[in-house]
Amino acid sequence: MYRFLCILIFATAAWSQTVPQPASAASTTSGASALNNNENAQKARAVLDQTIAALGGQAYLTYQDKVEQGRYYPLYHGQSDTMGIPYNYYTKYPDKDRFELLGEKDVHVIPMVIDVGGVKSKKAVVVRIHNGDKGYETTYKGTASEDPEELAKYLRRRPHSLEWVFRKWINDPSVALFDEGLAVVDGKATEEITLLNSKNDSVTLFIDQNSHLPLKSSYSWRDPKDRQRNTEEEVYDNYKPEQGIMTPHSVARYFNGDMTQQRFITTAKYNLNLPDGDFQAAVNYDPRTYDPKHKH
Repeated sequence: MYRFLCILIFATAAWSQTVPQPASAASTTSGASALNNNENAQKARAVLDQTIAALGGQAYLTYQDKVEQGRYYPLYHGQSDTMGIPYNYYTKYPDKDRFELLGEKDVHVIPMVIDVGGVKSKKAVVVRIHNGDKGYETTYKGTASEDPEELAKYLRRRPHSLEWVFRKWINDPSVALFDEGLAVVDGKATEEITLLNSKNDSVTLFIDQNSHLPLKSSYSWRDPKDRQRNTEEEVYDNYKPEQGIMTPHSVARYFNGDMTQQRFITTAKYNLNLPDGDFQAAVNYDPRTYDPKHKH
């Protein structure tokens, strides 16, 4: 009920901005703020505050960068052709990351797409960098701009990440909060909390009732080509404390109910003052015109 009312208020505010009248710039914000004064929204906020405390409080909210290492399992039609690929993953809040896949004998990174079979070294054989709204991919061929569709997926996923939800969404006065009640994730009882912004974009968190840690996040979007609605989810498990921050050591990603990848984290470290240079790249080849006979 509250959620539908909020959507109606946001839609009305957006319509009113198209009518020539002295409209208030804070109309949408005030609408969400009014709804957040109700009992349901206050309960949702209390759950989110409890979750922040469980994650590490200020240590979680203020960490600037993170490095994790582990094994990565890409899945193609729900199956993986690897025994796990070692990786390094560097992130710098709010909009930089570097994902390195390390070479290992007979590893096929993405079936039919990227093949690094036979590589025996532990050096990075595939590196993907995101910096702001730019994406790059480096392989043995050189560095190219990231495939536009892959970049679009990343740019859609980033603002729905846990870090953005707990640092940006909940501090935005135009975001409405909803306690959707109880739900079950992997056999565990959770509190389902939805955050809805003035653009009718939402993200839903499933919070463990016992540990108060997030077990799953979910958001949906409509494909501009076929107009079908898609749902993307991340599932978090095996939390361990790292420098005062509760860190999931298993992260699985789903698309419309099918698992597409999974990371098993062996080590995680925070606040290493990662240099910005780690997240910079220069394009030196175009995949559409690449000639393997010429070295770059």
